[in-house]
Amino acid sequence: MKHRRLRALIRKEFLQILRDPSAIAIAFVMPAFLLFLFGYGVSLDARHVPVAVVVEQPDRDTEAFAAGLAQSPYFEPQRFTDMTAASAALQQRQVEGILWLRQDFSRHLLRGETAPFSIIVNGVDANSARLLEGYLQGVWQNWLQQRARSSGVPFVVPAVSTERIWFNPALRSRNYLVPGLIAVIMTLIGALLTAMVVAREWERGTMEALMATPVTLTEILLGKLLPYFLMGMGGMALTVALALTLFAVPLVGSLWTLSLSSALFLLVALGMGLLISTLARNQFVAGQLAVIVTFLPAFMLSGFIFDIGSMPAPVQLVTHVVAARYFVSILQTVFLAGDLWPVLLVNSAALAFMATIFLGLTWRLSRKRLD
Repeated sequence: MKHRRLRALIRKEFLQILRDPSAIAIAFVMPAFLLFLFGYGVSLDARHVPVAVVVEQPDRDTEAFAAGLAQSPYFEPQRFTDMTAASAALQQRQVEGILWLRQDFSRHLLRGETAPFSIIVNGVDANSARLLEGYLQGVWQNWLQQRARSSGVPFVVPAVSTERIWFNPALRSRNYLVPGLIAVIMTLIGALLTAMVVAREWERGTMEALMATPVTLTEILLGKLLPYFLMGMGGMALTVALALTLFAVPLVGSLWTLSLSSALFLLVALGMGLLISTLARNQFVAGQLAVIVTFLPAFMLSGFIFDIGSMPAPVQLVTHVVAARYFVSILQTVFLAGDLWPVLLVNSAALAFMATIFLGLTWRLSRKRLD
């Protein structure tokens, strides 16, 4: 390998990028667009949920309970006079739950007994149903405590818990999702940068001209890898900057750790793209393969939305070959917990192994010939 030829290949690649800026769009425009789309479109927070409130016998206690519900940021209560109208609203998805305070609610409270009320939630979305039920139970407990303090009666509970939330004290799902989104987006972007661009060269015939020159196969691969590695790191820097400024995700760990792990992961993604371009020399086929092989597994099996531990055992085994799984773990750790080296080193070693495999397969399967 001669450094002069390698520099010429890298210069040629940058000139080609300037003449055909589709690679710039893939590296910078697409990550920003996807981060906007998924960052604002995907959320696990249940806020301002419409809830029907049915009070059969309004009085001071029921009004105080309903007022506590209205003060919560999680609900938008809607008053109904009877259960028939509230049930119809739930069936038509106008509300997501029903809080039913029955006629003898206040009478049981005055006697010091358990007051009857019912919570009915829409269980089509099981996750939202569990969140809604838990929020309603929380409003009920807070109201009981406030009522006991106002009446001078001690509120006795069998056990008292002390809660402390580590790593994400605000309980913002965006702090958890956005780092995972960065991994999923960069998986697709890294693969597309090399897969589409190299396939386009095969279609246009410029790769054939390159094969006729004295350059070696290693120089060709490095000439393709290095320019798009720099562009991919630029796209990564853009997404991290958007995550910190636009989505206000905290970065607890060091920037150097984030940069090194991102560079390692980008080698894996670019290696997958080079391998795809080696197998498919058509832009359409290369693009389809990049989406199917990289984006979909990263989205479904990386753990950035769906917990890997809750998946069936065979699917959990499949996740070990998904590079985004390890990068999602690294990003969420660096952003929210800091530089926890037992986690970072294991996942970085897995990425280094996968980068060696993909780049090695690309070099092994590539031939400096047209067949």
